[in-house]
Amino acid sequence: LDFSKLEMSHACFDVDSCVYVFQKIVKAGDKDLDGQLDFEEFVHYLRDHEKKLRLVFKSLDKKNDGRIDSQEIMQSLRDLGVHISEEQAEKILKSMDKNGTMTIDWNEWRDYHLLHPADNIPEIILYWKHSTIFDVGESLMVPDEFTAEEKKTGMWWRHLVAGGGAGVVSRTCTAPLDRLKVLMQVHASRSNTMGIAGGFAQMIREGGLRSLWRGNGINVLKIAPESAIKFMAYEQIKRLIGSNQETLGILERLVAGSLAGAIAQSSIYPMEVLKTRLALGRTGQYSGIMDCAKHIFKKEGLTAFYKGYIPNVLGIIPYAGIDLAVYETLKNWWLQRFATDSADPGVFVLLACGTMSSTCGQLASYPLALVRTRMQAQAASQEGSPQMTMTGLFRHIVRTEGAIGLYRGLAPNFMKVIPAVSISYVVYENLKITLGVQSR
Repeated sequence: LDFSKLEMSHACFDVDSCVYVFQKIVKAGDKDLDGQLDFEEFVHYLRDHEKKLRLVFKSLDKKNDGRIDSQEIMQSLRDLGVHISEEQAEKILKSMDKNGTMTIDWNEWRDYHLLHPADNIPEIILYWKHSTIFDVGESLMVPDEFTAEEKKTGMWWRHLVAGGGAGVVSRTCTAPLDRLKVLMQVHASRSNTMGIAGGFAQMIREGGLRSLWRGNGINVLKIAPESAIKFMAYEQIKRLIGSNQETLGILERLVAGSLAGAIAQSSIYPMEVLKTRLALGRTGQYSGIMDCAKHIFKKEGLTAFYKGYIPNVLGIIPYAGIDLAVYETLKNWWLQRFATDSADPGVFVLLACGTMSSTCGQLASYPLALVRTRMQAQAASQEGSPQMTMTGLFRHIVRTEGAIGLYRGLAPNFMKVIPAVSISYVVYENLKITLGVQSR
């Protein structure tokens, strides 16, 4: 590392910004947490940060010519869903360009950023994790991107483990609302109105307090295989698309994420059917998950485990598309207006964006989710009774209950979004610390 090339004038424009920059450096480099930065820690910080800067520089240098121009900056930000004008890109260039060539070489890039601990583009990916953090009970979101550094250091799997653990706690805490939603989707109608309080009272009366969590065991068990399959499928599809960029564009992410979601759902769908059957089951009907599976297989055959599969897969597109579009729009809006010293949005902004995007996604795909649940439950009906197709069930619901019938159980579904998002975020952050992931 050549210290003679380190220019303080680029890092500090006034006293306040200098103080802020050095506070960030101390926080980033203070390994023994004594609040001070000795020479050895400072040298270690500079070397470590230079490695990170080289990774970022390489990801920005699309032409591999050792220089970054305004078009490459625009393209890199566009890949992250952030759109800026050429004039704005040139302003970014001018702030770092020392020789007036309107391009940045490695030395100019390093000298400018070496004393800025977090001012780089992958920081947006790092701080704006979405599907990994938030679990609202539906695993239809587009998978998160991971930075080159996260993949290289193996931090990506720790993020996934933390997200899985957060999902377990979140789903368990909101399981009573989830079971109520399933009961209302299947049994509520014009003639059989079922409210929130009445539904809870009915469940407790039938099976006691413990019955509120019926079906939660299988709902929690399917998190690990579904997350792992979806992540691996997403990474493979990205390669098939032929993208050598660190991140995909929004449309590419939607296509890759939807396909990965379909593959994951196809793999674990029998567990979805088991969850619905257990949630709808009476006290003592099944002794456990395996007993339920044996009962279905013996009475109805293997095809019963894929009842409702088509509306389930079709529901991925509106859910994932709208969830991603709303989240990226809110992210863009915040980054353009409020991101000055860091891309870190803070807890409340992240929770608000996650809640709003998940709510919009669920609202768009809810009729398909309801039809899926009814088809899963339909397989448990008496032998010889007619089995409705997806379109037949849609027509039947609209004809007998009106359009509102497609949204039965929406109230408890929305009631669980805010607690589910909040709980999963808190657990995720704590598990990250336990697993040794660098804290945000």
